[in-house]
Amino acid sequence: MSEFFTLENYKPLRDLVFDYMKEAIITGKLKPGERLMEVQLAEKLGVSRTPIREAIRKLELEGLVVMVPRKGAYVADLNAKDLLNVLEVRSSLEGLAASLAAERITDEEVEKLKKIVEEFRIKMEEGDLEALIRLDKEFHDLIFAASRNDKLIQIMNNLQEHVHRFRVKYITEEKKAKRIYQEHKKIAELIEQRDANGARKWAEKHVHNFQEEVVRDSKYFSDKE
Repeated sequence: MSEFFTLENYKPLRDLVFDYMKEAIITGKLKPGERLMEVQLAEKLGVSRTPIREAIRKLELEGLVVMVPRKGAYVADLNAKDLLNVLEVRSSLEGLAASLAAERITDEEVEKLKKIVEEFRIKMEEGDLEALIRLDKEFHDLIFAASRNDKLIQIMNNLQEHVHRFRVKYITEEKKAKRIYQEHKKIAELIEQRDANGARKWAEKHVHNFQEEVVRDSKYFSDKE
């Protein structure tokens, strides 16, 4: 049994391999343009090549892997046009989710949201990048959950991975991490105040600021369009 997988995990092996590879791509452990070698991955994870091959097929369907004829599988490049298209959609979704959350969130969820914001501040001061990435996702996930709209959550989940790959790069810079903290704090305050309109506007502004950064900065991409 590989060190990557535990006996306590109830998922089938092929799903564990898929989850591991997907997370590795999203967090940048497997980098854009990197070739996915079945033999090496199988050895590293302590599995046969079959679940690796199955995971690669699924990742291709999700747009995280591309197959190059006669060359093999590669991690999909970060593409500016694709991300900007996703962010245009995400801006509206984030705004709607924040607006609904302001109307439907429970007091317990409000407290949890505030704790996430405060923990983000602490981890930012400590320079804990992995925690910041986790907390950023938890913040947005909680708002979507508080919207109580299953279809909205489902749509957002389909876009999540494509945005998160860029978020990892974006959040590493101290100045940008501080802005994320300040914007999260403002959104959480507006949701706590049950200000649906204000929460919508700030959630949209939060995504728009990221979008502007993407347009200005080519370092987020392997290929610039």
